[in-house]
Amino acid sequence: MLHPVRVGIGGWNFEPWRETFYPPEVKKAGELAYASRQVTAIEINSTFYRGQSEATFAKWADETPEGFRFTVKAHRATTIRKTVEDMRSSVGMFLDGGVTALGERLGAINWQFPDTRKFDTDYFGAFLSLLPPEHKGVRLRHAIEVRNDTFRDEAFTDLVRKHGCAVVFADDPDWPMPDLETADFAYARLQQTRSDLEAGYEAGELDAWAKTLKGWAKKREVFAFFIAGAKERNPAAAKALISRVGRP
Repeated sequence: MLHPVRVGIGGWNFEPWRETFYPPEVKKAGELAYASRQVTAIEINSTFYRGQSEATFAKWADETPEGFRFTVKAHRATTIRKTVEDMRSSVGMFLDGGVTALGERLGAINWQFPDTRKFDTDYFGAFLSLLPPEHKGVRLRHAIEVRNDTFRDEAFTDLVRKHGCAVVFADDPDWPMPDLETADFAYARLQQTRSDLEAGYEAGELDAWAKTLKGWAKKREVFAFFIAGAKERNPAAAKALISRVGRP
């Protein structure tokens, strides 16, 4: 039996999607409700740059259907701190900032580190120890996104596995990261959509991704997002991949 495979996009407000994704009758205020019924997950990117209120998170959860999941990018301030106390303060502020109002709609949190951050056992051991398995009664799952070759180290893999965190698989030529089986879920960011293809990828490429994600789903729940690339094509790419892997 396969674990759920949820496929989606980054955010839901992107002006070109008014032409390529949203029907004319869908108003701006209805974009999330519509998008969350076309794809099976959405990565919230805005939280990387600014906080959102608890009421806003609750509203987003209410607008989406049962079984749908959000992942949330933690604020960028959380992954640039140098001392343990500063890490604790920033992580705590983010987790107390309302994200748990998503409730069961919260699939995972993506902690994205800058590409200048190199692997250091003590630093990451301290950071990972600050990520709780639950907060305010809501289960939390954590994905670590790193973008530096120093993380291609078995010591890093062992460390994130010890803490039950996933490592974000990045399909990006500038900072590729392989899939590492370190948690009960996988997290992929697919970034190679092309504007000259209606579905962003060739059919054979989508078939290959479907096979890969189903392979991961034999052991883990899977989140996969079409991020960056030819962003105007990302919803079509997500829908095409969902047609291949099915809905949870």
